[in-house]
Amino acid sequence: MSIKDISSNSDYAEETFTFAEVSELSGDVLLEFGAPWCGHCKAAAPAITEVVSEHPELRHIKIYDGKGKRLGRAFKVKLWPTLILLRDGQEVDRVVRPLRADEVRQLMSNLS
Repeated sequence: MSIKDISSNSDYAEETFTFAEVSELSGDVLLEFGAPWCGHCKAAAPAITEVVSEHPELRHIKIYDGKGKRLGRAFKVKLWPTLILLRDGQEVDRVVRPLRADEVRQLMSNLS
């Protein structure tokens, strides 16, 4: 599956997407780096889901990150979850380990 075919996914995608593929995405896209077993990711999930549901036009792509995963390293992801807002493949802003919906809303305030 190509990253361009994903509109949103509820689980962390284990597919290996490249930085070049992500850079070619058009429009506003929210990348969420994390892992299904990560406690911080589980704690942040309700706040992220709440805010993402307020933006049905936004592509929300959850990416399984971890050892040997190059995409996370390309974006310099160090902690999970890391949310990165892209516009036409370029990073606009990011938030690391959000716990409250207002933290995610602040990130979303950068949408066009």
